[in-house]
Amino acid sequence: MQCCTLRLLGLMLMVNVLIFVMVSVSRNSGQDKKHPAKLLVPSEKFWGPAVPSGAYWNQEQRKLDDSHNPILLVDNSSGNTLHDSVNNTASLAPCAPDLSVATKIKDYNSLPQRFKDFLMYMKCRLYPMVVDQPHICKDKPFLLLAIKSLAPHFDRRQAIRESWGRAGQMANYTVATVFLLGNATEVDYFPQLSDMLMYESSRHKDLLIWDYRDSFFNLTVKEVLFLDWFGRRCPEARFVFKGDDDVFVNTPRVLNFLNTLTPARAKDLFVGDVIMNAGPHRDKRVKYYIPESMFVGSYPPYAGGGGFLYSGDLALRLRNISRLVSLYPIDDVYTGMCLRKLGLSPVKHQGFKTFDIQEKYRENPCAYRSLMLVHSRTPQQMIRIWKWLRDPKLTCQ
Repeated sequence: MQCCTLRLLGLMLMVNVLIFVMVSVSRNSGQDKKHPAKLLVPSEKFWGPAVPSGAYWNQEQRKLDDSHNPILLVDNSSGNTLHDSVNNTASLAPCAPDLSVATKIKDYNSLPQRFKDFLMYMKCRLYPMVVDQPHICKDKPFLLLAIKSLAPHFDRRQAIRESWGRAGQMANYTVATVFLLGNATEVDYFPQLSDMLMYESSRHKDLLIWDYRDSFFNLTVKEVLFLDWFGRRCPEARFVFKGDDDVFVNTPRVLNFLNTLTPARAKDLFVGDVIMNAGPHRDKRVKYYIPESMFVGSYPPYAGGGGFLYSGDLALRLRNISRLVSLYPIDDVYTGMCLRKLGLSPVKHQGFKTFDIQEKYRENPCAYRSLMLVHSRTPQQMIRIWKWLRDPKLTCQ
């Protein structure tokens, strides 16, 4: 009985649809006789080639995009695969300077030396690792603290070890800490510190050192090298904090925040002090100056490089997608570019104060209780703030 009822209902539905279609066609036919339809012809072509930018980074990124576009496997105008432009650079010796950039950038000779160095080595992503710590994630840390540091910053690293970067159990969670370093070269007027670094490494077993020039523009290199290391050595870490060695981090507050996340929110977590609607500085006196011959366009939303917090799952995805994004000389902007490539954006969190807090609150212990990060602080200030927050007698209204 039920089967017959369902069939009857289905038949009635089909009849109603047929009547509706016939009435609609009849109405449209009548309108067409009174007001014949006019054929609309687009005034411009719907599809057209993207207007290429003359800026070097934009050109290199477009080559990279084309080489990984499954639709554009062949450039019909030349008959060569679009992979050729990428593979030619890959045939260079590992991290050999690409001297051809001097002929591709109109004002190359007038650029500051730091730009010339970056551009010549822009395609280099693999550098030998001098010091590794394969054991660091053996306990599958809940939180990995990855701190960007420079060779001479012994006091900063030690202050972090004695305060917010203490490895081990914290608030019933496993925390691991690593410091990320490159080579402090004589070119940058650093003294020879390799023996002291080797002693520090043997004592604390928390240094990761690669054989590349540790300069401001190479912080992006440090970023991709860390992501590669993370994928090999620490893929099961739940969360990552990555920041500078002159910030103070309220680690217990960070752990409490992470503990409140739902699994869905935790998977795509990326929070920090987010900068929106920014673009390259064209003033040569600014630290972040970028010439037009190098990059044209606006920046995606990005979290200030002083420090940000993200999931281990997202770190693995950033590792993979970073291979499809040309290196850019400002590391936090580069991370924003990688996030955009993933279809994600960083989320602003009021607990991240990369531009400091008001001066009148800086000596108030209670001002730090609800914060996760403050930039910048000296080693002495880090230890003092940490003791404030650990004091059981501290009461705040």
